[in-house]
Amino acid sequence: MELNLMLQTATTLLAITALGGLAMAAIRFAGKPRPPSWLAMLHGFLASAGLTLLVYAAFTVGLPGRATAALALFLVASVGGIVLNLSYHLKAAPLPKWLVLVHAGIAIVAFLLLLWATWSASSG
Repeated sequence: MELNLMLQTATTLLAITALGGLAMAAIRFAGKPRPPSWLAMLHGFLASAGLTLLVYAAFTVGLPGRATAALALFLVASVGGIVLNLSYHLKAAPLPKWLVLVHAGIAIVAFLLLLWATWSASSG
């Protein structure tokens, strides 16, 4: 599979993931303790698909530096997502707003790096 196609596909998957993340953050900051389970599961599934594709690309065709940095940050953000899910959501506890913000902040920086890498690979 071609690098550009893998980067574009991963970027698209993670953009959809980000929309779900924004919706979940809005739900949490609107005063509800946690988002619906179906939305959290869809968010995690799409994020996992995008990350898996980036890991595959890294091991098969290699990633540009920005995409590698994005992958590393997405992996850190995924740890936050796992903690939010297993330590709070599954126990029906309110999600800590500070952890939602840290998770989102790292994921946003990672997404912007991936977008930059994808744009550079497509135009270069």
